[in-house]
Amino acid sequence: MTPARLRVGLAVCLATMLLAVLDTNIVSAATVPIARELDPLHGVDRIPWLISAFSLAATAALPLYGKLCDSLGAKNVFLGAVATFLLGSALCGAAQSMEQLIAFRAVQGLGGGGLMSVTMVVIAQLKGAGRKGGRKGAGAGGLVAGAGMALGPVVGGLLADHADWRWIFYVNLPVGIAVLITSALVLRLPHHGERHRIDFLGAALAAAFSTALLLVTEWGGRDHGWGSPVILGLSGGAVALLALFLWRQATAAEPLLPLTMFRIPALRIGFAVQGLIGVAMMGSLVYVMIYLQLARGIAPTAASLFMIPVALGIAGSGLLTGRLAARGRPEKASVISGTACAAVATLLLSASDADTGLWAVRAELLLLGAGFGQTLGQLIVLVQQSAPRHQLGVATTGVRFFQTLGSSLGTAFFGTVLARVYADRGPGGSTSAIPTLKGEAHARAVDAFSASTGVVFLCSAGVLALALLLALRIRAEAPGTDAPGADAPTGAERKPVRPPDGAVARPREGTDHHTTGPARPDQARPEPAGLSRTAPGSPPRELP
Repeated sequence: MTPARLRVGLAVCLATMLLAVLDTNIVSAATVPIARELDPLHGVDRIPWLISAFSLAATAALPLYGKLCDSLGAKNVFLGAVATFLLGSALCGAAQSMEQLIAFRAVQGLGGGGLMSVTMVVIAQLKGAGRKGGRKGAGAGGLVAGAGMALGPVVGGLLADHADWRWIFYVNLPVGIAVLITSALVLRLPHHGERHRIDFLGAALAAAFSTALLLVTEWGGRDHGWGSPVILGLSGGAVALLALFLWRQATAAEPLLPLTMFRIPALRIGFAVQGLIGVAMMGSLVYVMIYLQLARGIAPTAASLFMIPVALGIAGSGLLTGRLAARGRPEKASVISGTACAAVATLLLSASDADTGLWAVRAELLLLGAGFGQTLGQLIVLVQQSAPRHQLGVATTGVRFFQTLGSSLGTAFFGTVLARVYADRGPGGSTSAIPTLKGEAHARAVDAFSASTGVVFLCSAGVLALALLLALRIRAEAPGTDAPGADAPTGAERKPVRPPDGAVARPREGTDHHTTGPARPDQARPEPAGLSRTAPGSPPRELP
């Protein structure tokens, strides 16, 4: 690709990531108006499902995307993910009930998961993982994702107050169509045409496990007792499904999530930290918006403006972190300082009540953004540097898998905590009834709801403290090396060996020339980016 095409391609990738993350969070500011229109009686209680449906579907699809990229090419999978996302957006805008909207959000999530994970693979192919350009690309991607998380509620609040909430979804259509057209014309990615086995059984087991686990956190203690047959059955099913998934990954010819990666300490701990940060970040942003609207009586648009300090904190600390990384600061240091900063911010938010000064809330949100801005993108770079070359794509999608799973479980878990605490301290009824209460009952409900959100933020601080302890144990490997504990690449993934002087390298009989790993001796001469050979001895051609 020419430098101009490369710049346009990276811009498309960043715009796609922003689109996906915005839509993940844009709904949080409009949840109350949506619930009041589609289900006035029980809509607020279903908000966790409205938010989690997107993340759960994305989580279920994520493990597939790495293998699909290897088999069909990152560009083809990228275009398919964008098209699925646009279909889900159109259906969400036309939804007539909360049940329909939740189902269509799941369709949207199937595409949205691909937008994030495949985009990171595309960036790695465009710039090269482990090199300076790759670090900038992943860092910029994390920064854009963080800004989208913070600005999503602002856009959602503006559309909810000054337009119809359905435009939250319809606005994706022109932007997504522009991304589709530009990507089809500009992106030129190397694709070697090697077909891989797709572990659909493993993907189904991962999706079933995630769903069962989410249902346990959603229903447990609220709709069903923790000792009820429903919760015990779901818990047992989740454990059994996890065991089956692990067995499948250990025995499959080409597993979705190779268990050998967990032998590498940096990957094992990095996945766990990313998942915990996903739990805390999604829970904090969602329930800050709900606290401002229900406990403080702030309109959706005005409440969404409180996300501006978060965006400023993410942008400022993210840019500073990028400059420090360019000067040699290790990614581990940024992850540690950012996690500690975010933990302090959520701890301060846990003390907020109905009388807390709004400027104090803004300052705490600025600190929260400054913490998350140091971690976004840096964990992806750290994992990419520690992953073996032949498992780069799977490791990249693995990071997104654990973050998305954490976000889904965090939203549902915090929703359960909020409902249980409010049921113990409130005047009776659900949180959906707070706006309709009057006098002393309303004041008591507001106090109980403020205390409930305080418990949510306290739990978030505990999650971040655990992430901090794990981050202290990260030991990154040298960029571009096969880390200790990783399986050596085989077959098409074997490392090149220099032939003896005067010897002619010949391919082994029966081997495939279409490889995704480093070149073998018979491929010693590098080809320009975007060129591929369709058969031995044939001239290279540029793929669309």
